[in-house]
Amino acid sequence: MSTVKTALITGASRGVGAALARALAPTHRLVLGGRDRAALDALAAELPGATVWPVELTSVTAADLPELDRLDVLVHSAGVVRLGSVADTPARVWRDTYEVNVVAVAELTRLLLPALRAASGHVVCVNSGAGLNANAGWGSYAASKFAMRAFADVLRQEEPGLRVTTVYPGRIATDMQRSVREQEGEEFEPSNYLEADSVARAIVAALEAGPDAHLTDLTLRPRPRS
Repeated sequence: MSTVKTALITGASRGVGAALARALAPTHRLVLGGRDRAALDALAAELPGATVWPVELTSVTAADLPELDRLDVLVHSAGVVRLGSVADTPARVWRDTYEVNVVAVAELTRLLLPALRAASGHVVCVNSGAGLNANAGWGSYAASKFAMRAFADVLRQEEPGLRVTTVYPGRIATDMQRSVREQEGEEFEPSNYLEADSVARAIVAALEAGPDAHLTDLTLRPRPRS
């Protein structure tokens, strides 16, 4: 039996998901999940042995899953954000945000539980600082991240054979952050934010904790750079 571990990463086409794929490539067989097939193919071309899984996470079913008897690592890195006040945010935005950030996370985890249990696997939820503190204008996103946090806490209790880690990064220099800054009407200054590689390295540290250790919550914030 192969001793190489398998990791499935959603949102793998860019940002933290892509950075984590590169970080895990030397030690894991990778399944790269996401919507953008061209971006997934380009990343897989860099990472020998990686396979792509083009998927619409909001409608995934058991028939859509890659064939996995065992899954050592499941990373939920896909997410969406739409800023706006409560007064200006229609129900459609709330529903769309929850479908990607919460419902898809719960359903994919549920479908993959047999493979995760077989490997005594590790589930990583890439959350946000907004999952700890809610600010004006961030209602639908923060609420979805609080819900994602609750999901991880419940999963950890219900599945004691798994390890479940929630990561709460501050602002990261990614395409999503560029979009957020546009929505805020502000400039995108990458040097003010965390690098995706730094977040990926922190996740790897959680994954590599000894078998007696369970790093449940991990908070990262940008450091001022001179």
